Amino acid sequence: MKRIILTTLFVLTLCMAAWAADVPKEVLKVDTGDTAWMLISTALVMLMTPGLGFFYGGMVRRKNVLGTIMHSFVMLCMVSVIWVLWGYSLSFGPDIGGVIGSLSWFGLNSVGQEPSDYAKTIPHLLFMIYQGMFAVITPALITGAFAERMKFSALLVFSALWLTLVYAPVCHWVWGGGWIGVTLGAIDFAGGTVVHINSAMAAVAAVIIMGKRKGYGRDPMPPHNLPMTILGGALLWFGWFGFNSGSALSSSGLAAVAFVTTNTATAMAAMTWMVVEWIHRGKPTALGAVSGAVAGLVAITPAAGFVSPMASIIIGMGAGVLCYIAVSLKPKFGYDDSLDVIGVHGVGGTWGALATGLFASKLINPTGGPDSLGVNGLFYGDPGQFLKQLTAVAATYVYVLIVSLVLFKVVDLVIGLRASEEDEFAGLDLSMHGEKAYDSEG
Repeated sequence: MKRIILTTLFVLTLCMAAWAADVPKEVLKVDTGDTAWMLISTALVMLMTPGLGFFYGGMVRRKNVLGTIMHSFVMLCMVSVIWVLWGYSLSFGPDIGGVIGSLSWFGLNSVGQEPSDYAKTIPHLLFMIYQGMFAVITPALITGAFAERMKFSALLVFSALWLTLVYAPVCHWVWGGGWIGVTLGAIDFAGGTVVHINSAMAAVAAVIIMGKRKGYGRDPMPPHNLPMTILGGALLWFGWFGFNSGSALSSSGLAAVAFVTTNTATAMAAMTWMVVEWIHRGKPTALGAVSGAVAGLVAITPAAGFVSPMASIIIGMGAGVLCYIAVSLKPKFGYDDSLDVIGVHGVGGTWGALATGLFASKLINPTGGPDSLGVNGLFYGDPGQFLKQLTAVAATYVYVLIVSLVLFKVVDLVIGLRASEEDEFAGLDLSMHGEKAYDSEG
């Protein structure tokens, strides 16, 4: 009997082993619907950077409009190449200590048409280029802080260094398997920390190092073409659906949630800014309405796929009030953030990141977060998530500000940051690019 039992157990063990060997491992397969949506989303995010060029270009003086648009356009060109060579590998490559990705994917080595662990239903190449469009627009956002006074050569050198030493590490911390996303457990659906707080703290560094434009606070510096700014704002709003809804990485219900929350928060922020300005200054302005819309887009970005449409109304309202106050207080502090990167992207991005820790709900996104089990914010029973968001924001503030200050200073010492006083007076269009946006000066 003993031998029969042992023999039976042995046979059963062999059968189980054979069955286990036959169980297929998870096969990652490209889904054509998800792929089509992500190709469209990538194109939408790409459109945001030229849209930003128009948004910024309309707000500067006519002698600087081409130079300002060129800042955004050249980022699309330069960063696209850097991203393929080393930017993507540093941001999303195999993790090194939770701090940075390795260079094993340099030049897109091992990045091909098959899916990846980052996005299991679309080609790895598609995920790479989608994330590349986020990398493109982030340094372009910074240019609004030093518009009308930075040398073009300095912009190129600084942006290449900043993308490598600031954007790539922060992106890896949050989305690439680094310490903020995995160890800390903070969440950022589409870039509140990675894009907006990141660019805003670099803007703070730029304002500190570069100083004010010649005549700032004394000479009038009104926007030269508000219709251009409104057009740019509309393009940003349109492209932002790829930015936020595309961050679901699938053609899914979650993408629909992010689409609705994005549109709702943006509309609410624009209305709120308009009403607050109307009460405060006596008239609602077109510039105020479009600025409010951008503030809403910024604020909902980290929360878009974690919160309900009703929560997005609150987030949009908060963005409209807080960003309006921040921009209005700029003259009292006396700093020259030319196009309000700090007031809109810094304040809006911070509010959005913290609001995510308040309003995130597993009912909206049951698989979000580092453990794929969903995340609840403070108002849904987890006060710890708000503290995680606060920690992520504070860490990003400190790292980005310090490294950006160093990079600006190094570039200033080596090639100089500021255009000469004569070049600034003539305008960067002529002095840096040898051309003018308009035939007449009327």
